[in-house]
Amino acid sequence: MTLRHRRRLPFGAELVTPARTRFRLWAPSCRTVTLCLDGGVEHAMMREGEGWFELEIESGPGVHYRYRFEPLDGDGMMVPDPASRAQAGDVHDASIVVDPEAFLWTHDDWRGRPWCETVIYEVHVGLCGGFAGVQALLPRLVALGITAIELMPVADFAGPRNWGYDGVLPFAPDASYGTPEDLKTLVDAAHGHGLMVFLDVVYNHFGPDGNYIGLYADAFFRDDIKTPWGRAIDFRRQEVRSYFCENAIYWLQEYRFDGLRLDATHSIVPQDWLKELSDFVKDAVDAERHIHLVVEHEGNAAHLLGPHHGYDAQWNDDAHHVLHVLLTGETDSYYVDFADAPADKLARCLSEGFVYQGQPSIFRKGVRRGEPSKDLPPTAFVMFLQNHDQIGNRAFGERLVKLADPAAMEAAYALLLLTPQIPLLFMGEELGSEQPFLFFTSYPDEELAEAVREGRRGEFAGAKAFADPAVRHTIPDPNHPDTFHGSRPELTGLATDGSPSSLSTPAVARTQRLIALRREHIVPRLEGARSLGAEAVGPAAVIARWHMGDGSVLTIAVNLAARSVSIPPHRFQLRGTLVHAVPAISPDDPEDCLPGHSTWALIEAAR
Repeated sequence: MTLRHRRRLPFGAELVTPARTRFRLWAPSCRTVTLCLDGGVEHAMMREGEGWFELEIESGPGVHYRYRFEPLDGDGMMVPDPASRAQAGDVHDASIVVDPEAFLWTHDDWRGRPWCETVIYEVHVGLCGGFAGVQALLPRLVALGITAIELMPVADFAGPRNWGYDGVLPFAPDASYGTPEDLKTLVDAAHGHGLMVFLDVVYNHFGPDGNYIGLYADAFFRDDIKTPWGRAIDFRRQEVRSYFCENAIYWLQEYRFDGLRLDATHSIVPQDWLKELSDFVKDAVDAERHIHLVVEHEGNAAHLLGPHHGYDAQWNDDAHHVLHVLLTGETDSYYVDFADAPADKLARCLSEGFVYQGQPSIFRKGVRRGEPSKDLPPTAFVMFLQNHDQIGNRAFGERLVKLADPAAMEAAYALLLLTPQIPLLFMGEELGSEQPFLFFTSYPDEELAEAVREGRRGEFAGAKAFADPAVRHTIPDPNHPDTFHGSRPELTGLATDGSPSSLSTPAVARTQRLIALRREHIVPRLEGARSLGAEAVGPAAVIARWHMGDGSVLTIAVNLAARSVSIPPHRFQLRGTLVHAVPAISPDDPEDCLPGHSTWALIEAAR
């Protein structure tokens, strides 16, 4: 049995023997590259074809190193390894030679879990106290019924505080969270608890501080496409494509993650690289393991999804947006696309996955968005009421619980956890946490910190509520430590075991109860489930039905408005065994009425 795991990278610092290391860097914009070790020892690297520089020397684990390059034009400088496995400090410091096989895995027989069993819990590692802090949460999450934790990006970023989407060294876990061994210990412990671990990865851009690649490999980027983050990464080049393919396999093999969530994949051009990546993963990973790939894609890229197309699911922003409109009444910004007939749009989400399947977007000035998705299984969509983006991109980071009626929230929460789509909870949501989640950074460079501060406030300049510059000035400073510390939810209210008596709050008990119902009634029937349609029956009420994999029929009726609605008997009949009802159904309630702020779930056995 293999208890040690390593991905042999075609670049970076790779141990050839326990005391000998090969260093390899792609630097096509350079005349020379020198390997610089701590203590002032330097070695000229040998030029290879197509811009590669390589050197093999007597050197073992723990050695600190940098590259000094002489560019074709301009002055040279010292830089870390873009494939660094670990940093001796921050992103500007030396890289460290790491022996991946020094870590001994204790749950090497873990093969993962089927996608249909997934209930995701998204966490920010820094707010949990690093990798060790997340590990301490595992027993409580298991007791809650969570089956997968998703870590927001951990790739090394500038400073000790960041959302993670400003990473610049994709192979190095950020030192403020812990060591590579600490991260492996977390993943190994999660597997011991029966939990999958997913990692959020960013392949569409680098952060603004510490990205040196363009100085020695200008061809890594392109100048004909502008992005909000600077020069676009050039995925037309095979060296670039291979760099990120190797990164994905690195996390899945060397760290034994069970899956990846790819951030903002609509920004990757050309898009065919996404298929190359999924094929690369399929060929490289042990076929016995359950490995799951999930995308975030503004274009609702249905062609990527499903068991034969490489990606298990996409984050369903459409479902979030329409539920947010129904729960809060907000219709500004991108919510304007969901302001008209939101119940019809919710019905479409429940029956077909995406609302926008090629229709023009008001928010995008008439540009058509999306692809047909009605033939996809419901498990091809990750549904959520909240996530890091949808909370943190608000000026004051308010959670939904602060914006919506509590009774409506309870009905929406039941819908989230009982529909056949894959549910995701954001850290603290299971507790009903009211703690904001703000946008935060910690750039050491004050000029950059000021630019981010003003840029953040400028994002809201077009909103009526922030038209006054004095009001915009009240938006929290992303770089101030209090912004980070004020975003930490109190997670100790989670139970440490599965007994109902140990559940400390009604919110936690509700979450555990709903996940248990999902595990008993929904999950065993998910494989092969298909929609039987959904229909709006009121301004905020929908009835949806699915033909489940075992031949049974699941019906969910939800009414997010305060006023009850009549159920048209000729269109949808509520038949079967009642699995869940909020509020509880009284014998005196009329059968043809769906009360306000309610969610019903019924299972009709196969005939």
